[in-house]
Amino acid sequence: MAGRFEILRDNNDGYKFRLTAADGTVVAESPTFKHLEGVVAGINAVRENAATGLIVDRSATARKAA
Repeated sequence: MAGRFEILRDNNDGYKFRLTAADGTVVAESPTFKHLEGVVAGINAVRENAATGLIVDRSATARKAA
């Protein structure tokens, strides 16, 4: 079973989405969008970018700087 995007209303009449894994674990949560169209566009952007995104490990750089 694949993960899924869930669209939610927030306390200020905005919209948010969260990405959940197949086991229900929340993987990511969006900021608040004012309109439903914005949250749908945000979901589409995550889907497109995650599919082609590179993995950049900045943890080694962060350890050296500390």
